[in-house]
Formats: sequence, C-alpha cells, structure tokens
Amino acid sequence: MEASEAIYTLPRPDGTFEPEHAAYLKEIGQRRQSVMLAFAPKAAGTFLRAAAIGAVDGQLARVVHAQGGRDGTPYLPTYVRYFLGGFPQDLLVTHLHMQAFPANRSFVEAFDLKPVIMLRSVPDMLVSYLDMLEAEELSPAHWLNAAIPPQFVEWNSSKRMDFAIDVIAPWYASYFATWLDYQHQSPKRMCVLRFEDLVEDAASVLEVLLAHSRIVRSHQECKQATDLAWSERAENRFNKGEQDRGAANLSAAQQTRIEHLLFETYALGEWRNDLMPQA
Repeated sequence: MEASEAIYTLPRPDGTFEPEHAAYLKEIGQRRQSVMLAFAPKAAGTFLRAAAIGAVDGQLARVVHAQGGRDGTPYLPTYVRYFLGGFPQDLLVTHLHMQAFPANRSFVEAFDLKPVIMLRSVPDMLVSYLDMLEAEELSPAHWLNAAIPPQFVEWNSSKRMDFAIDVIAPWYASYFATWLDYQHQSPKRMCVLRFEDLVEDAASVLEVLLAHSRIVRSHQECKQATDLAWSERAENRFNKGEQDRGAANLSAAQQTRIEHLLFETYALGEWRNDLMPQA
C-alpha cells in the first residue's frame, strides 16, 4: 500500500481498518515518536503540552479535522504525513479533547500511539470552564459538543452552573467512562495522570508522561521544562490550576447531581477520589 492509497482508503464503518491498511499504518507508525495528550478541557493540558514541547524540542500540531466543538477525532492524513517525515518536522506533540470511542481506539492502535489522560475534579473543571466562557466572547471554538445559548451572558452564576451541570458535565462523565473502560481493556496502551500529583511535582508527572510516550528525559530536564512553562503561563492562557474551587462554588444539591451522573449513571467509582474528591 502507498501513502496516497492509505490516506484515501476509508476505514470500516466502526473505525477498524482492513488488514492491509492496518499493517501499513502500523509499519509507518514505528518510524517516529510522538506525544498524544487526550485530556478533557481544563485538566492542565495546555500547561503539560507546553512543558512537553520544551522537554523534547517538539512542535504542537492540530491533528483533528477542525477544532470547533472541542470533541476531537484524529485525522488520518495528518498522521500519515507526519510518520512519513512530513509536517511537523519536529517531534509531534498533540493535545486533543478526545473520548475513547471504538473508532478512536482503533486509530491509536493502528499507529501504535500512546494516549495520556488526566484525572481532575469534575466540579473544579466545570468552574474553570465557566471562567473561560465568562472571560471571553462566546464562540463555537469554546463549545463542548453543545451550543452555548446567547443569553448565557445574562444569567447569574447559579444558573450558569446549572447549565454546565445539565449540558457540559455529561460530556465529562462520558469522557471518563470511555477511558476507564479502555484502561480495563488495554491498560498498557494509555497512561492515567492525576492533577494532585501535577500540583505536587509537575516535573515527575512530565517524566512519566514522556516515558509512556517512549521518550526518556531526565528529571532535571523535565524540571527545567515545567519551570519554563509555568513562567510563561500568562502568555499561554493557562487556567488557574486551583484545587477545590468546585466545592466552594457549587451548592450541595449541585454537587449531588454531579455525583449521581458520575457514579450512578456511569459507575466511575474507581476514580471517585479524583473526579469528586469532596463527595
């Protein structure tokens, strides 16, 4: 199979590849290293991707067809071009808000990619997400698989949080449910990081992230990269990175609604201490 044929050959409807196609993608996927941060929004992805780029002399590239809507699906032509020596010339570092749906699992397995996710308090991420919507002009670029109504800007903080719980929190619950299932299915394929570890020792978290991506960097190199990324946080639009903001900003009833969604609807109790630390 040639590159042009691989790009224009569609996978099966379920996202799996025909044997010849899969063999070609697996072969070229061994030619170059890459870093895949499949983080949810507001889970320190912007910070860690900047640190990873610094540690590996890498380059950020968009690997989805379009950013609008936020839920990423990897774009086959971009990866084929990269692994064949095309753009980007430097080591690829990618940050996409990707759920572990079956088609996405087939994609990462076809290229032998090693995705990394971050566990963080869902209430904290919702508060941070609302901060972004309140601070910037409403735009589909900030949506999370759901339209933000124009009257959002006129609502009080309680109504905005109710909207986030009704519309945005289900995406987060589904996101973590797909990745927990994938961890059970392929525990060596993915790496699970924790936000509290990042706050405590960012360099060690970066070191683990890179090792999972088959890239070895010393602790000192990772410390230099995380220190530089942190010093540039204002220019890179990092969120506040504070813990326990959700508990301080949500009512008991609102927290109960999130808890029901995470642990009764989606049975995410295995990650309870990370996703709902105050519950």
